[in-house]
Amino acid sequence: MLQVQTMSRMCSLCGCRFSTKIPTLAWRTLRRRWRDSTMSVRKGGRIISRAAMARALGPWVVALMALACAGQAVAQEARYTLDTGDKIKIVVFGHTDLSGEFLLSSTGTVAMPLIGEVGAQGLTLRQLEGMIIGKLKPDFLKNPQVSAEVVNYRPFYIIGEVKNPGTYPYVSGMRVVNAVAIAGGFSYRARRKEMLITRARGNGKPERVGPSTRVLPGDVVAIPERFF
Repeated sequence: MLQVQTMSRMCSLCGCRFSTKIPTLAWRTLRRRWRDSTMSVRKGGRIISRAAMARALGPWVVALMALACAGQAVAQEARYTLDTGDKIKIVVFGHTDLSGEFLLSSTGTVAMPLIGEVGAQGLTLRQLEGMIIGKLKPDFLKNPQVSAEVVNYRPFYIIGEVKNPGTYPYVSGMRVVNAVAIAGGFSYRARRKEMLITRARGNGKPERVGPSTRVLPGDVVAIPERFF
């Protein structure tokens, strides 16, 4: 059970969704198959209990789960599209005068030295890097190398039955329950099991969600009032 709890914590830190049902069943099955300490295998003249082998393999299972969650977090970051309010860091290698931190304007552009405004709204970081390289090459730099990363995500909004509704800085991996906590918690009239989210890059219609639903930058979280 300790291994399952550890996997859950690792997944939550990486921003992955984690269900204890399947891992718990798998771990119980493993324990049931290996718990009889009288069952053993011979290795190099030594007799090693299978229960001891199962305990030794536990940390490796946790490590594999952690790697899988880390890969999922990286993939989510790669798919993230920029929008107004994002603050990004752009590095043009070997040219500090062209590098720096830039805030996406209300029109979704960043104003860079030498090449002027670059439209970044709706682009991923990799797409933005390619666009900047295209503007620098070949007129300004022969073989430019560019990297971009998000320094600060655009804020999210929370309204309704929370103690302090308003605009708050986004934290990577945030879920609805975290957003509520940042806003001071539920009010006494809040509906705590079903909320609404209007996605920043959706169709503009609120969708019904639960406390564990992922919040994205620019989203509007609404906590409805309960009827009784």
